[in-house]
Parts: sequence; structure tokens; C-alpha cells
Amino acid sequence: MIFDEIRTNVIIYVEGLYILRCWFFSELFLQEYIKQLKHAQPVDFRVSFKLPEPVEGNIKGKIYMMLLLNSLLLITALSINPIHGAEPAGVVTPDAKIEKCADGFKFSEGPVSDSEGNIYFSDYGNDRIHIWSVDGTLSVFKEKMGGPIGLYFDKGGYLWVCAAREHRIKRVSPDGDVLDFPNTFNGKLFNSPNDIWVDAKGGVYFTDPRFSPLEEEVEQDGFHIFYIKPDTDTIIRAAHDLTKPNGIVGSPDGALVYVTETPVDKTYVYTVNADGTLSDKRLFAPEGYDGLAVDSAGNVYITMEESIEVYNPSGKKIESIKVPGKPTNVCFGGKDKKTLFITARSSLFSIRMRIQGW
Repeated sequence: MIFDEIRTNVIIYVEGLYILRCWFFSELFLQEYIKQLKHAQPVDFRVSFKLPEPVEGNIKGKIYMMLLLNSLLLITALSINPIHGAEPAGVVTPDAKIEKCADGFKFSEGPVSDSEGNIYFSDYGNDRIHIWSVDGTLSVFKEKMGGPIGLYFDKGGYLWVCAAREHRIKRVSPDGDVLDFPNTFNGKLFNSPNDIWVDAKGGVYFTDPRFSPLEEEVEQDGFHIFYIKPDTDTIIRAAHDLTKPNGIVGSPDGALVYVTETPVDKTYVYTVNADGTLSDKRLFAPEGYDGLAVDSAGNVYITMEESIEVYNPSGKKIESIKVPGKPTNVCFGGKDKKTLFITARSSLFSIRMRIQGW
């Protein structure tokens, strides 16, 4: 009876790796294989085959048919999408070109998408936060935000803001109320919170360099990465082994944190510990100037002085996107999350992508 109908589950991973699952693949084998796919996001569907009558009573024939059908499915699956972020085809939509959405800003930075795909970004020089809507209109969201730079939305719709001139993190509720977090650590002012990322637990990572001169002298003993513990205002030092950290973002599974270090023009990756600290720093890419983003396949988008460089999760460069002006940061947005938005000092640009953001 077990051979009366053959069912095969094809498990598709967004990063392009496929597993063909049938009765002769043990659960242990699958579990061990899946553990190796740190960035995989599974999407399952089921395909059923009814064997033709001539082999209904022939077990050997049924096994042969099953192996044949599974082999055909495997070949088809692997031909749909190559390994790691669609390398041969690239991540940019064919023939897509960079488009200017808006300009006239004093220093645009920190783009981030809300749940509907609208883009929020800061204008540090004018001390305000703008919205670029999905229907292509520009508006002011908030003013006098303490010199906003990096922005990030959490799952509850709260907007987290690096207020560099006030040496603190702010949080804007969906109703527009602003909450100020402490501006000191160990009794000393933060330098200038620059970029920010919120993990799945609601904890908040932010970098604390100093790039623009302020009235206050630097009080911290260096330029570090900090972590605000979930649902508290408790701030701990997450990492202290970089010269001057800048852009920061986490991997889709939250297990890794990527950070650019501007003075040495490199991007590093850390392992996230249970307490929010970061460890096991290693070089991810030999370039890294400013902001970062990731897509649904775990590819990392690194802002350089004239381009956005794209690396797959293994640290191999797979695309280079030239940008007019000098880009500062990058994010995915739009209704389908397949538009890449790039802040570039006085301007906001966009380009259509083949892959969704995260």
C-alpha cells in the first residue's frame, strides 16, 4: 500500500538551494542538511504522482518510477534558481536604471521602510525626517529630532531614531509620541549615535562614532556598538573592538550582525550572543564605507562612496550598483519590497530589484 501513491515534498529556499524530499531521505539527513542553511527561508509545497496501471503491482517498477520522477524534479528545481542569491542573473531587474525620487536635502541618511512600503529617511542638515510614499509624494514626518541619522522600524510600528546631536536614541510611536532614551553610558555622554538595527526580540543595536564636530567633547573611551535590551531602557556595550563603527544591520535569521568600519573601509560580521553582546568578529567584505541592508536571501548591500556593493551570505561579491552623487545608506521598500532606495546626501534614488528586501 505504501507504493500506491508517491508523494514528494519539494522544499524551496529563497537563497536558491533546493532539497528534494521523498521516502528514502531520512529525517536525520534532512535535519542535518537544513542546519547548514543559516539564511534559508523555506517555502513548502507538495506534488503528488499517481503511478500508471502497468506498474501498480510491481514494486521494483514503482521504485524505478519514483527515482526517475524525483530526478526530473531535482533537475527542474536546480534550473529555476542558481545557488546563493541568483548570482548569474544578478539582483537588479534587467535593464533597470537608477531614478532620482527627490532632492534638495542638506544630508539625507537612514532610509527605512514601514510595513506598507513607504520610505522614511532623515535630513540631518535640516533636522527633520521625511516620508517618500508608495505613490511618489514627499512630505515631512517630524522636525527638530536632535540631528537624526539612522532610522529603523520595529515590529510594533515604532520608529527608532539615532539623534546624533542629542547623543541619544529616540523612539516615535505610531501615534507620533516621542520617547527619549538615556544619553549617557557609565555617566558619560554617548558620542553621536549613527546607525541602528532592531532585532526580532525588540532589542536595539546602534553604532556610536563621531563624524561631525559637536559642541561637546567626546567623553566615551572609544567608538563602540551598544544594545538597548528589549522592553527596557537598559543599555549595554555589545562590542568594543572596532576603531569607528558606522553602518549596522542583522541577518534575516538574527544570528549575525554586520558592521561597516569607515576608517579602514571594511565590513565585519559578528555572532549574536543570547545576552545581546556580539562576539567572534571576522572580516566579511574588504570594503565598507557607510550604511547597510540585507535582502530576503541574506545578501548584504554595502554603501560605498560611489556605489552599492552586493555580497552573498558567503562573502562573495555578486553585483555592483553605481549611484550618482555620494550614497550614504540603503534600504528596500515599495509595495512589493522590491525597490532599493538609496540616500545620497542631497538626493534620494531608487532602482527596481529582482529580489525582495528583508
